[in-house]
Amino acid sequence: MISLDIQASSTPITLSAPAAKTATANGTGVDMTGYQGLAAVYINNGTTTGTLPTLDVKIQDSADNSTFADVTGYTFTQVTAALANPVGLTIDTRKVRQYIRAVLTIGGTSPSFTCSVMLLASKQIV
Repeated sequence: MISLDIQASSTPITLSAPAAKTATANGTGVDMTGYQGLAAVYINNGTTTGTLPTLDVKIQDSADNSTFADVTGYTFTQVTAALANPVGLTIDTRKVRQYIRAVLTIGGTSPSFTCSVMLLASKQIV
């Protein structure tokens, strides 16, 4: 679990909606324009089934919300079972391009992860 000083005014943004996921998928690109400083990305995973199921989650960024690339250092530890608590990582919104998304890579035999990926970020104060 990460410790992060996120302001009370932080906005929760869905990078991957809560659902049972059985195949590799890309989340929807989120426009980070207007967000500032540090943000937190969390994975919440409940029920996990299958034989040797694996879930790898990473963050990608893009300048045009079309062509995405991995962001170095923004990769979660592989998930293989239900999580007692959400796990997270800190991202610096100043070091990513305009759009970000979560990429979920699922492996194993008949795997299923009931999970979501959420972003908590603060808008710039003007």
